[in-house]
Amino acid sequence: MEFKIGNKYIGDGHPVFIVAEMSCNHLQRFEYAVEIIKKAKEAGADAIKLQTYTPDTMTIDCNNQYFTLEGTIWAGKSLYQLYKEAYTPWEWHPKLKKIAEDEGLVFFSTPFDKTAVDFLEDLNVPIYKVASFEITDIPLIEYIASKRKPIILSTGIATLSDIELAVSTIRNQGNNQIVLLKCTSSYPAPIEEANLRTIPNLAETFRVISGLSDHTEGIAVPAGAVALGAKVIEKHFTLDRSLGGPDAKFSLEPDEFAEMVKAVRNIEKALGQISYELTEKMKKGREFSRSLFVVKDIRAGDIFTEENVKSIRPGMGLSPKYLKKVLGRKSRKDIKRGTPLNWDFID
Repeated sequence: MEFKIGNKYIGDGHPVFIVAEMSCNHLQRFEYAVEIIKKAKEAGADAIKLQTYTPDTMTIDCNNQYFTLEGTIWAGKSLYQLYKEAYTPWEWHPKLKKIAEDEGLVFFSTPFDKTAVDFLEDLNVPIYKVASFEITDIPLIEYIASKRKPIILSTGIATLSDIELAVSTIRNQGNNQIVLLKCTSSYPAPIEEANLRTIPNLAETFRVISGLSDHTEGIAVPAGAVALGAKVIEKHFTLDRSLGGPDAKFSLEPDEFAEMVKAVRNIEKALGQISYELTEKMKKGREFSRSLFVVKDIRAGDIFTEENVKSIRPGMGLSPKYLKKVLGRKSRKDIKRGTPLNWDFID
């Protein structure tokens, strides 16, 4: 399965599609957003992703217990305060899209309501992302799917039935360009809760492309995901964690992101393909395998025994599998110690 996203492909036979998630790491400064795009390109990202919402399209300005965050890195803030601090101004989007595309990156976003979808349609983004917490918003998913563009869905808070409903909703719109991302919706996410074995199961169960949206610290989990078949990796990107911001703790700095990309690309090379063929180097290496050698001087007519023939390195003589056939037979000629054994010597 494969499909094209801008100037890139996602799917089997193509390099892993690596997404740098800007999120709120621009800290409401346009120059930071521009720098994130340029640094993400330098670090090896294939795409830059934004989030398209305003505080008012996400929630209401209310401070009662239902809208106040507890037990997270954002504890004490209201949802409205968090989203007011974190949102990306919509007037930035066209400028950032041009900058990203000039850099050769795919530019796309996560819409959180229909007005955001319409806005992104006007920008002609090539793909949509559905966030974990919106996977249960079936009317929104249906509207996004109706645009007939590829959709990436994170599954961080989804049950199996939630995923089934979301996928069937997209397919009912005649859209089969679906990527499901394994995601752990904790910020940061504990490594032991990554459950990367889910990634190939998502692909097999739902007949989609699968990948990882990662909120762990470091690069080990994304690298492991690729080894298990992830075709898309999404990771938050910041210029410098010390600048702060709601997502800083689980975001990678440019050098770290570049290390992640390097690890992913090396794992892709290492995965290769199923093959039992020997490369030229491997064939050369066989010269250092074991074979049958004469280890004591032998005269014509002597019997081959375990005392005068042994399996040793290098591999210039008969294969050790023939030892039993050799033992007990006579030598046709004189053989000096250190000579590789061959059938011409054996009577």
